[in-house]
Amino acid sequence: MPTAVATDTLLDFSDVQMTFPDGTVALSGIDLTVKRGEFVTVVGPSGCGKSTLLRIASGLETASHGTVDLATDRIGYVFQDATLLPWRDVQANVELLAELHGTPRADRRAKAKEAIDLVGLTGFEKHLPRALSGGMRMRTSLARSLTLDPEIFLFDEPFGALDEITRERLNDELLKLFVAKQFAGLFITHSVSEAVYLSTRVIVMSGRPGRIVDTFDVPFDTPRDPEIRFTGEFARLVGKVSHALREGA
Repeated sequence: MPTAVATDTLLDFSDVQMTFPDGTVALSGIDLTVKRGEFVTVVGPSGCGKSTLLRIASGLETASHGTVDLATDRIGYVFQDATLLPWRDVQANVELLAELHGTPRADRRAKAKEAIDLVGLTGFEKHLPRALSGGMRMRTSLARSLTLDPEIFLFDEPFGALDEITRERLNDELLKLFVAKQFAGLFITHSVSEAVYLSTRVIVMSGRPGRIVDTFDVPFDTPRDPEIRFTGEFARLVGKVSHALREGA
């Protein structure tokens, strides 16, 4: 399990290595910090250990070597799949984590209402997951984690299966939440443009075993104008990250 540390650094990987029982080395020599007010995105080729990095951060996996320090137990985790309970409507799915944490019913209903409003699902509280679009299911998943007031959010390619228009819209909404709620973020994606648009910093990983081969600070202020995607400065940074990704692979 990650250990606790009191600092502006919410998450700190130091010389982390992950070797699975079959001998596969997924991660090697990972040094990475995520501080308050940062949104850090990791890009890398398939199989380089990006999702393993998140599982170690959350405590779902234990690193084979090195240390992972975590300064909070208020963690939000959004998976590649929305992982909603099909027999629960939006309201009940959003309340689920708060319910499991023993939050009194009135409090969790109030938290769920606030989260549903924040992600733009007001009016859909009684809809079952099968009646929702892919984007709406991901909004529900995001709202569910928001009820825990996380200090750090871990995102495992949450928008990867969505069409481009829906994905861009959810990127915009996630940035608004980042500004409004002031959580830190560690985000995994295969999309370089998504990484640059969302982040304060982009981390590039090599092929397996995953190592950090480059880091890019993103100079754009938040809140971020969606039109920045069409500027030359944005395109140049996307090009630099893409080049580092190809070199690292």
